[in-house]
Amino acid sequence: MGQTIAEKILSNNSGKQVQAGEIVIANVDLAMAHDSTGPIALKSFEAFKAPSVRFPEKVVFVLDHATPSPNERVSRIHSMLRDFSQKNNIRLFEVGEGICHQLLVEKGLVKPGSVIIGCDSHTCTYGAMNTFAFGIGSTDMAAFMLTGKLWIKVPRSIKLTYTGKLQNGVSSKDMILKTIGTLSSKGAEYHALEFTGQAIRDLSISERLTISNMSIECGAKAGIIEADQKTRNYLAARGIKDYQSFASDIDAEYSKELEFDCNSIVPQVACPHSVDNVYAAETLHDVEINQVFIGSCTNGRYEDLKEASDFLDGNKAHKKVRLFVSPASSSIYMECLKNGIIEKLLNSNAVLLPPGCGPCVGTHLGVPSDGDNVLSTTNRNFKGRMGNNKANIYLASPATCAASAITGKITDPRNFVK
Repeated sequence: MGQTIAEKILSNNSGKQVQAGEIVIANVDLAMAHDSTGPIALKSFEAFKAPSVRFPEKVVFVLDHATPSPNERVSRIHSMLRDFSQKNNIRLFEVGEGICHQLLVEKGLVKPGSVIIGCDSHTCTYGAMNTFAFGIGSTDMAAFMLTGKLWIKVPRSIKLTYTGKLQNGVSSKDMILKTIGTLSSKGAEYHALEFTGQAIRDLSISERLTISNMSIECGAKAGIIEADQKTRNYLAARGIKDYQSFASDIDAEYSKELEFDCNSIVPQVACPHSVDNVYAAETLHDVEINQVFIGSCTNGRYEDLKEASDFLDGNKAHKKVRLFVSPASSSIYMECLKNGIIEKLLNSNAVLLPPGCGPCVGTHLGVPSDGDNVLSTTNRNFKGRMGNNKANIYLASPATCAASAITGKITDPRNFVK
């Protein structure tokens, strides 16, 4: 019997041939925790009174979820992570450097064929680089720091094939929202999603990261894309040559196979209060917007901000709309600054926020008011997301968010495409 990408990566990692349903003890290649999940992991680790972390070179901490610190409690958490990192020789990304899921890829820490764990559900983002990457709990992180290993049940896979070509104004965010709307929020529970087809191959690395990032929103364990020349070029630019990538066998077994025609996909919006509550943007033109956010680990990359700035160029955000923008990393911020994108955004009345997760999770920076309708490029819209359970969160692409910021209502960005 042939193998899926997930089965191949876990077979290679564990040193034995495995199939879906089996339990493997994986030698984890990279592990990440941030300022929201790290403290519990450290307390659990220290309870075992181990002298040191087993493989500190495989561990990364990132200060990104509440940065800059909004209060004394968070400041103490940041200090705890800094002290632990220094004591155990662990790499730590400081306040303002960026969001964990952008930084690990951007800095060349994510390699094809790797098994990667993270104390964050959107760790599946790294699957865009042909890895088996998934979120874990903080106590599991402590177990890894003690042993360097973690047990994994090999998931079954769902094959998702995308054909055709996207229209102008339609992006990978629309592809994944359409997919989640089709599968439902529980339609891929404990599965690995395999994204394939010509439309996937046509996507940039940035666009692929958006796809894999939201795999968890339909319950998937991982969201994996086959490595190709674009992947190899991206890695080569970061000096990475030593890795092994994997593709599924022609006779691999899937629990389900779906095909999407990208010619017919239109701009999508996930309506409150579930990511699978998806409608075409053009059907929501009467929904007024109070706040727009462009950023996050889903859509805070250079291409996203450039696309938004192109729509906003020469236009102002509607007088009733608060427009917030946050690059996913400081290097993206610098690139946008260098190429005039920041100037365009500021001229459109956007408020620039530092790189980080604050607006998305709702720790601080742009918490909406009761009854506000917020259109966001983030990945979740359940009650309480973005910091107020009395606000209404809609999810969309950077293009849809930018077009809607101009009109003050949810707007199909194709109306702005010349």
